[in-house]
Amino acid sequence: MLVKNWMSKKVFTVNMNQSMADAMNLMKENDIRMLPVMDKNGLVGIVTDGDIKRASASNATTLEMHELLYLISKIKVKDIMTKKPITVFEDLTVEETAEILLENKISGLPVVNKQNQLVGVITQDDIFRVLIALTGIKKRGIQFAFKLEDKPGSIKELADIIRIFGGRMVSILSTYEGTEEGYRKVYIRMYNIDREKMDHLRGELQKIGTLLYMVDLKENRREIFTS
Repeated sequence: MLVKNWMSKKVFTVNMNQSMADAMNLMKENDIRMLPVMDKNGLVGIVTDGDIKRASASNATTLEMHELLYLISKIKVKDIMTKKPITVFEDLTVEETAEILLENKISGLPVVNKQNQLVGVITQDDIFRVLIALTGIKKRGIQFAFKLEDKPGSIKELADIIRIFGGRMVSILSTYEGTEEGYRKVYIRMYNIDREKMDHLRGELQKIGTLLYMVDLKENRREIFTS
C-alpha cells in the first residue's frame, strides 16, 4: 500500500504571496483543509484551515467586521504558513505515513517524488479510505474477532473451517496489540454464509480460538462474548 496509490493527485496550491483571503476561498470552494504553499522554487510551506482560524481570531475581538475582512485581504499566506513542512515520498507506505501523521498530530502531508517535486497530498481521509478497503466493510458480511495462540497455522485453521461452510473471506487482519505474550488477535470478515448454519460454524471456530465478538452487518446483529 504505497502512498502514490492512495494520495489525492489533484492538488490545489496557493502562492506564498497570495492573500489569506485567497487561501480561505480556495479551501471553501474545494472543501479542503490544507494547501501546499508554492513559490518559483517549489514547495515552501503549508497553510491549513487551523492557521487561518488562528490568524483571524487574533484580531476578531478588536476589529469591526469590515475592518477584519480588509485585514484578511492584506495578510499574506507567507505570514501564517508553516515553513519547511514535513513531506512524504510517494513510495512510502500508507502505514508509515499514518504513523507520521499521528506522531506529529497533523491531518495531512504534501507528497513529493524523488526529485522533491510536489505530486499529491495525503490526508486522514485518504487513510480512512485505506482502512475501509482493507477491512472490506463495503461487502458487509460478518466479522469475527478471535484471540488465538500465536503458533504456525492457527489462522489457516480458521480459514479452512470458514471455507468448509461455504464462506468467502473478504479480509484477514491480525495484531499483537492488546493481548498477552504468546497470543494475537485476528479479525476475519466473510460473506456468503448460510445464516441457518451460523451456530454450527461458531461452535467449530471456537474450537480453534477464543471468540471475542461477532458483527453481522447484513442482519444488523452484534454479539460480544469477551473483552
